[in-house]
Amino acid sequence: MFKILRVDMTSQKAVFEDIPEKYQGLGGRGLTSAIVAAEVDPTCNALGPLNKLVLSPGLLAATNCANSGRISVGGKSPLTGTIKEANSGGQAGQYLGRLGIQAIVVEGQPAAGKLFKLVIGKDKAELLPADELKGLGNYDTVAKLREAYGDKPGYCSIGQAGEWKLAAASVAFTDKELRPTRHAGRGGLGALMGSKGLKAIIIDPTGGELAPLKDPEAFKAAAKRFAKALTDHPVTSGGLPTYGTDVLINIINEAGALPTRNFSAGRFEGAEKVSGETLNEITVKRGGNPTHGCMAGCIIRCSGIYLGPDKAYVSKWPEYETVWAWGPNCGIDDLDAIARIDRMCDDFGLDTIETGAAMAVAMEGGLLAFGDARGAEKVLREVGAGTPLGRVLGSGTAVVGKVFGVKRVPVVKNQALPAYDPRSVKGMGVTYATSTMGADHTAGYATGTNIMKVGGYVDPLKTDGQVELSRNLQVATAAVDTAGLCLFVAFPVLDIPDALVAIVDMLNAKYGLSLTTDDVSALGQKVLNIERDFNIRAGFNPGDDRLPDFFRREPLPPHNTVFDLSDGELDQTLLF
Repeated sequence: MFKILRVDMTSQKAVFEDIPEKYQGLGGRGLTSAIVAAEVDPTCNALGPLNKLVLSPGLLAATNCANSGRISVGGKSPLTGTIKEANSGGQAGQYLGRLGIQAIVVEGQPAAGKLFKLVIGKDKAELLPADELKGLGNYDTVAKLREAYGDKPGYCSIGQAGEWKLAAASVAFTDKELRPTRHAGRGGLGALMGSKGLKAIIIDPTGGELAPLKDPEAFKAAAKRFAKALTDHPVTSGGLPTYGTDVLINIINEAGALPTRNFSAGRFEGAEKVSGETLNEITVKRGGNPTHGCMAGCIIRCSGIYLGPDKAYVSKWPEYETVWAWGPNCGIDDLDAIARIDRMCDDFGLDTIETGAAMAVAMEGGLLAFGDARGAEKVLREVGAGTPLGRVLGSGTAVVGKVFGVKRVPVVKNQALPAYDPRSVKGMGVTYATSTMGADHTAGYATGTNIMKVGGYVDPLKTDGQVELSRNLQVATAAVDTAGLCLFVAFPVLDIPDALVAIVDMLNAKYGLSLTTDDVSALGQKVLNIERDFNIRAGFNPGDDRLPDFFRREPLPPHNTVFDLSDGELDQTLLF
């Protein structure tokens, strides 16, 4: 049933092909990384014709498994130069699965200045000119596409940042309401899509169907057990659907690990004003929806709808990392301003983490004062306009640090650190340093165990146990991403033993396999080894798996700790 859709942008041809043997048994991140590693020259220019953009739903897509509709976007990163997978919710994962498409591989390049859209339906795909979409943001792009193709398809697009091929550019996917609010944000894969001359993908699921199951009854029983674990766990049934991911602001602030004013402190005096509790209160007061799913089949529903003071729609609820990046990290304590900024980032097609971290570095460099929300909004608008300053900001944190002569530049492999200071959450520091994709909290979310005591407890201020914790979580996350599951299923998986067993049982029932939980761990290790091998061939070595030196030299208030795991310990992280 399942095929690969190979799209040649040079010849403007799209053809379906059988899945080669070497890619069998993979989906999501596992498949995007396998294709990139096998088919892309690791030393190529990420924006040149030799790179490939790969989109793939997970192994459990197009089923009734809860929270299984994620999509992976892969390629060689224009930001980091490493292999990259960025993960998103929205409609695309389930729709591609229902159409029997396990991956879209976009290769080659059209003539300069040519822009196209890829229209996909049941057993058909066609590239068409997209000149009418040139220069549009994601919201206007989707509006025009809906006029032409209606409300049945799901839409994937890039904004101006992707067209400009800026290294912080994201790939946008529409949610259930057809708003382009779900993004494969990290690593600049929107720039890669822009380099292919591909403005948008239209995915019409009409005629599609659920994936065939080798044992439907066994799958149904396992899916029911898995859903019960999600609804039983207090994080996925209480904290996230009530306060969104922004529930973490007060938690991480109290832990003294909330990076403030470009990682110069661990607590922000205005944290309560931008917390999940305040976000919920404002939303309810204005008549918004505090509990909303980013994709069909989501039963966690941590993404609310944010309304402005006039009760008009502004954006989806800003994620915790977005609130942090543009809030505490920039010294801003205004949720309305942060929501407007989130909307602009979604529209221009920008990773909110990378761009927010870049803004904080620019503030430290004297462009604006910390806390200047209006100034931040004004500068951000320049990205959409394509001004020189806008292009600098949209090129990421490392570039901004060089342009403004700042010494505290929080990046690993050129990718900005997210919302947990590695001096106070040392397990996250290990993940940031050693991830195959640059600083990335989702690669191995040690905060759950370091701070929230999910799956046990490892003291966040001590070095003991951090390497093993990060290693195990990076392995598990690679497997979860390959299955196409939301990262937040990790909370019940770590605390409720049957949750992992249920995932294995679903895979077995769908594909007629006899996997064990050990096989799932082996799958995660396989994916990480594929990615690490690509990076080595691209020229990366253990010396690149390091945090910036200021984390070792500058104690972080209030605990006044530094990141003190040795290089030797970091080198042990991904040795299996």
